[in-house]
Amino acid sequence: MNDFRKAGSRIRGVVAAVGASLVLTGCGAVNHMIYKTTGDVMQGFSRNHTVPYLLESDDLAMGCSMSEATAPLLMSFGRVTREPDQLAVMLYLSAGGCAEEQAREHELAAARAMYAMNAGEAQDAMIRQKRAHTQAAKRYLKGWQHHHAHYGDPDGGECPKFKDDLDEFIYLAGLLSGLQALNAQIQASSSIGVPFNTGSVVGRATQCLDNKKWWGAPMGLRATVWAMIPGTQPEGEDAFERLAIASKQGEEAGVRLGHVFHAIAAVNKNDEALIKSVIRDHAESLENDSSSEQWRFVDAMASNLLVAISDRLWVENTGHRTPIGQFGSFWDDQRAPVETMDLDDLL
Repeated sequence: MNDFRKAGSRIRGVVAAVGASLVLTGCGAVNHMIYKTTGDVMQGFSRNHTVPYLLESDDLAMGCSMSEATAPLLMSFGRVTREPDQLAVMLYLSAGGCAEEQAREHELAAARAMYAMNAGEAQDAMIRQKRAHTQAAKRYLKGWQHHHAHYGDPDGGECPKFKDDLDEFIYLAGLLSGLQALNAQIQASSSIGVPFNTGSVVGRATQCLDNKKWWGAPMGLRATVWAMIPGTQPEGEDAFERLAIASKQGEEAGVRLGHVFHAIAAVNKNDEALIKSVIRDHAESLENDSSSEQWRFVDAMASNLLVAISDRLWVENTGHRTPIGQFGSFWDDQRAPVETMDLDDLL
């Protein structure tokens, strides 16, 4: 009798254990389904609504904060559903821009210290600048890698089939991320794994985009590669002529990325007169040509980058950045003579 009771007790224990296991397994499956559904909804909403909403805004600081704060959350859904590669391109491009903004502030601090003949402070700021560029390069590289994952190898010979305009824009954003990754790696003076042929790959991949539709940016990006990387400019082409055309197209469209590419190439050439000319053109265009409502964020980003270039010139020559209300002018501009009245004739 006792043996029977012991056997029954063991059977009940086994049944209870199996039941508990089934319940827990069921809970795990249900949780996974909920997580997957949530991830799919979040990805779809972010792509179809959050990104377009942000692109219509001109608040760069808000976009920077959003990308840094939400990237871990949105990317973590790749553990339970498909990898959010398209979102990742935008998130890491923006987050890389945040780190690059910090690098620019450290660069200005170094320039101010040099102007004040403070070598120790200048060296410290340059170290901080390189660290920030390293962080930027890592983020841009992640965006470039996710671009590969979603669209395929940009150097594979075939262009992807785009679903809509946003799909094309994210493709362009990924190309920008790739070029920025290479540039930030160079600025950091250390290798974090960005292939050195990235610039050439980006230049060729821009041919998958309609140049007129995208404000001259594809041609501007390609011409920037020609201007910066020896041996990439095709015979019969002139990078700076193409950049000037891209600048005009950007002005007309209200998305002035062409000015940025033109200025970057001029900086690489160390042509201060051309840099100033591009900045003047941009400042004049801001007064005469309104930003595209759909792409206001991109236009604001272009202005921010050109202000940064202007600030560097001002700090190096005066010890302070561009004065308020004087973007588009410079410290050595010839001032128009002021007419004065001779009061002696009235006495």
